[in-house]
Amino acid sequence: MRSRSLFFPLLLIISGCIWFLKSTDLLPDTASIFAIGLAVFGFLVMVMDGLNKQSIVAGPFLMYLGAAIYLYHEYIFGLSHIFSAGMVWLGLLLLLSRSNLVPDKYARPTPPPKD
Repeated sequence: MRSRSLFFPLLLIISGCIWFLKSTDLLPDTASIFAIGLAVFGFLVMVMDGLNKQSIVAGPFLMYLGAAIYLYHEYIFGLSHIFSAGMVWLGLLLLLSRSNLVPDKYARPTPPPKD
């Protein structure tokens, strides 16, 4: 029996739709889509992984990268401003992750006290 893959027909449909939307100027620029994707992915990291030492750095920094790409692409800020603000933001996030208020990713729950 011959196996039929859906990969090629779906690739043609998706590519055709993207090409159509791009040629009619209904699809935003690639940089804008990438920026939105990074920000959404950073938000999803925070939601799916919960608040822990890894997600408190990765999620907000991915959101910052999305915003930085958008701001650079729209000529609002130059690379020097974006890199310097990114260094400060990453440093603040790394300091926050060292706090005892933020739990480890695989922290064991403490058992209730025995009376």
